[in-house]
Amino acid sequence: MIRFGPAGIPLSCKGRTLKDGIEDVHILGLTAMEIQLVRVNLLERYAGDEEIGLTPKTLPGEMVVEIGRTVDDEEILIPDINTTIEKGDMLYSLVSGVAKDYFELNELGKLAKELDVKLSLHTPYYMDLTENDEIAMKSMDSIKWGGVIANEMDAEVVVTHLGFYGNLTKGNAMKRIEKNIRIVNDWFLEDNIKPKLGLETSGRQEIFGSLKEILTLCKKVKGTLPVLNFSHIHAREGGSLKKKEDFQEVFDKTGKVTKDGFYTHFSGVEHEGGNEKRYTPIKKGDLRFEPLAECILENSYDIITISGSPLLEHDAMYMKVIVERVLTKRVAKEMRQKKKTERKK
Repeated sequence: MIRFGPAGIPLSCKGRTLKDGIEDVHILGLTAMEIQLVRVNLLERYAGDEEIGLTPKTLPGEMVVEIGRTVDDEEILIPDINTTIEKGDMLYSLVSGVAKDYFELNELGKLAKELDVKLSLHTPYYMDLTENDEIAMKSMDSIKWGGVIANEMDAEVVVTHLGFYGNLTKGNAMKRIEKNIRIVNDWFLEDNIKPKLGLETSGRQEIFGSLKEILTLCKKVKGTLPVLNFSHIHAREGGSLKKKEDFQEVFDKTGKVTKDGFYTHFSGVEHEGGNEKRYTPIKKGDLRFEPLAECILENSYDIITISGSPLLEHDAMYMKVIVERVLTKRVAKEMRQKKKTERKK
């Protein structure tokens, strides 16, 4: 199945809540939406007497993602949101701007399922997993909390960028990122976080995430998913995606790593010297969608394509129209070919 959707709440949406956004995506005839986790902050407080015996998942008005519990004069962190709260526990609540509590997340997930809108989530855009410092720990926490939110909404993918090379060689950057991603992925598995961890290709030379690096990393850390941002691949490789065969090569390489369909991003892109400068509307960039549409239809791929274009939902709908147009041409061509064959008989 082919699905299209915007990266965030549609620009044309009058309401600015996720509920409004999901409903508008459906009304526009789109079937996917990538939620943008813009910020991740934790507030801490002691559990109130009235909360003892409850679980974080059942607390109204906030999302407690960890319980801090003192055992033998040392605090241990409990990430299981179904754990019973005890007297003296410290509660760590997530301030994300996505929803006020787990009840709301569950309702949003049910709504999306009813409207056949596949949800995914993108972590904050500034992430750095190449270090062993506080920034790396915060980045890993952001991915974890994104996983908790996505899980409660029954989303399918948590997408993340990975960080800068900095002063590291590419090989050392790979080792550090692999170590940190493995920790996060193991945490997902241990805490029964069902959405896959999606690793996105990057569009700049100084940022980890060439197609080869992402595919290598996904091979190393089983269960992770390569996220093909075609705008980034195109920019990083100096405008490499021109023909259907160029896209086919990307799919062929990626297909050796994942068997669960493809998760992709697309928009126009302005680039120079192997670096993305900015996203553009599809019609204004040198990256055309038609060759990709031909490749998708020719292979009957199961694929989700998220529009990151400045026109957002408009370009998501434009991609859908192009696919329908290419499909109509293919069917017409097959019918003409069939008639020719019949006349020869």
